[in-house]
Amino acid sequence: MIKILFVCHGNICRSTMAQSVFQFMVNKAGLDRSFEIDSAATSTEEIGNPPHYGTVGELRRHNIPVIPHRARQLTKADEIHFDLLIGMDSANIRNMRRIVGSSEKIYKLMTFADMEKDVADPWYTGDFAETYADVKLGCEKLLKKLTD
Repeated sequence: MIKILFVCHGNICRSTMAQSVFQFMVNKAGLDRSFEIDSAATSTEEIGNPPHYGTVGELRRHNIPVIPHRARQLTKADEIHFDLLIGMDSANIRNMRRIVGSSEKIYKLMTFADMEKDVADPWYTGDFAETYADVKLGCEKLLKKLTD
């Protein structure tokens, strides 16, 4: 089983979107028994909150079920439990390393699409469609890499 943790700043926009999108792709491919997928935050600001309404709306526009989730913070134990810790932007990666230490399990999502770009935070941009496009591409390429 491959255990993947998606991580962003608050765990209500990008990482929950990636969790739902990747789970949808895995289920559609009939691989749900091969993966454990979760998400977490680098901050404590949104702990206990559900996914942002903008994330929920964008996922619904694409007929992707929203994973029931409450924001939680990344822990050192996550680095032990999960095989991949996937951050959405450079600041997330820096904060992930601050929390769990230097780890070869930490990646930025868009590197799987051979891109160094960050997944923009729709909390600030308001553009959930752009974030979804990047998350979808990153998740597609991640799944391809893990199943080829």
